[in-house]
Amino acid sequence: MAIIVRLDVMLATRKMKSKDLASKIGISEQNLSLLKSGKVRGVRFETLAAICKELDCQPGDLLEFEKP
Repeated sequence: MAIIVRLDVMLATRKMKSKDLASKIGISEQNLSLLKSGKVRGVRFETLAAICKELDCQPGDLLEFEKP
């Protein structure tokens, strides 16, 4: 079982660069890159809410549960 992060897709859809999003939500580009790649163990709801606000999307647009 895995959670797939679709942040890169949403950024492309919104025509926004990772560094711009990182700046707007107040996290480092490195941390956003780790989140995009799915190499994090968790994400704060506060960070997820900030991403959704900036990208005008829902958490389900960013995260997907993949069944085995």
